[in-house]
Amino acid sequence: MRRVDRWIVHHDLIIEALASADSPLAIDLGYGARPDTALELASRLRTVVPGTQLVGLEIDPGRVVPAQDGVRFAVGGFELAGLRPHLVRVFNVLRQYDESEVAAAWSRMQRGLAPGGYIVEGTCDELGRRCCWILLDDKRPLTFTLSWDPAHSDRPSDLAERLPKALIHRNVPGERIHHLLTVLDRCWDVAAPMAPFGPRQRWRRTLELLSDNGIDPLPDRRRHRDNVVTVPWDVVAPAT
Repeated sequence: MRRVDRWIVHHDLIIEALASADSPLAIDLGYGARPDTALELASRLRTVVPGTQLVGLEIDPGRVVPAQDGVRFAVGGFELAGLRPHLVRVFNVLRQYDESEVAAAWSRMQRGLAPGGYIVEGTCDELGRRCCWILLDDKRPLTFTLSWDPAHSDRPSDLAERLPKALIHRNVPGERIHHLLTVLDRCWDVAAPMAPFGPRQRWRRTLELLSDNGIDPLPDRRRHRDNVVTVPWDVVAPAT
């Protein structure tokens, strides 16, 4: 989860939405058996927007714990417990649903956002070394991001098993997400001569080659510890 948290706190639009609010509110939806990820998200957000309040929501009442470190916990699902957050992070939740249920879940969360708010919905592996997520505003998906630790993955398509529910069943020929992963793998292979200089040098060359192949990643001025690429949603949107 640290990977997506780092991305969030350096995302200008998300931070602007929080910073411009009188009472900035974030929700960690489906934080799991322990509240650790909610507490970590709150701490990271407060480094850039000090007044941010965070509420952790769980559909299972047995997982709701007392407030700690300024973070509240409550029962709630896609209705967001009636709150109006400026940011919702929801990870490894929709993977438990059918693909046909994704649009309704998105829509319900979108209706609950405060004006100008955002949703970060995605999936990661158990150790958080492979992550994929979608950024949505109150109307539509905006971007798709892949993030992975090059020390624990051989190639970009290793993330296929961690695609968000909206995309995981679309990783077949003829779909855009399949095309993206195929092109990323090909560019990664072509960039192999950069491997002696380290995986991140190889990744930078991969992204240059990706642009040469007609897929332009969104600009990112940060120096990442991970291999990260964000593309507009229409690059991966399901064909049907």
